Amino acid sequence: MAFQVAYHTDIGIKKKTNQDGMLLKTAQTLEGEIGLFIICDGMGGLSHGELASATVIRGMSDWFDQELPELLEGGIAENEIPVKLEERVRELNQKILEYGEASNIKLGTTITALLILHKQYFILQIGDSRAYSINEKLVKLTEDQTLVERELQRGNITAEQARIDPRRNVLLQCVGATKDINVVITSGEVENESMFMLCTDGFYHEIRDEEMLAHLNPQSFTEEKLMKEKLIELVELAKERQETDNISILLAKRDVR
Repeated sequence: MAFQVAYHTDIGIKKKTNQDGMLLKTAQTLEGEIGLFIICDGMGGLSHGELASATVIRGMSDWFDQELPELLEGGIAENEIPVKLEERVRELNQKILEYGEASNIKLGTTITALLILHKQYFILQIGDSRAYSINEKLVKLTEDQTLVERELQRGNITAEQARIDPRRNVLLQCVGATKDINVVITSGEVENESMFMLCTDGFYHEIRDEEMLAHLNPQSFTEEKLMKEKLIELVELAKERQETDNISILLAKRDVR
């Protein structure tokens, strides 16, 4: 069965540009359909953040179209593919770093990438964009690489304090602004009838976990049109709550039976 996918992105109520970037790509293989889904939150002022996120999106799109097919046709083991994914991200990090140094500007982007290979998924994470799985419960699959999350993990602040902490946007690392990035990759099995959600912080700052679970039940989405309508509704809700950042979210659902 093919993927059901939907996305929505909005410049928000204050920003002059939308620096978020997204990628939704699927392909058919002999073993079934595979997919690469990415969300990026660029930063750097003016158009620089947009350039950083767009550079990562283009680079990962090319990897999916050109390098991944060669790897699969060459018989690479699935558990070795994330290494190749990480190599591409490190190349893009170096490319953006060199551009920033040559242009005397600072720019960067988060990346949360979900690669689904048949019944296995891999998540690559740098920054504070997030990945969730949604079925009967909502499960956050990534850890925010932020100053506030580190303080929360150390027990110095509570979850509610972290939610409203003014330092919540301070990243520990991002692509293009950190020389020695720590690429975090996790994996798991795709559960039947579950759905994945990727989003930038503009979304999860205003939409609580219980609201995500209540509104994004994968069983209620029988077609992509319904998914899209719900995403627009939730993004508008985030704007009504005065979220000032760009807001982006994507959904990917697949039946693995």
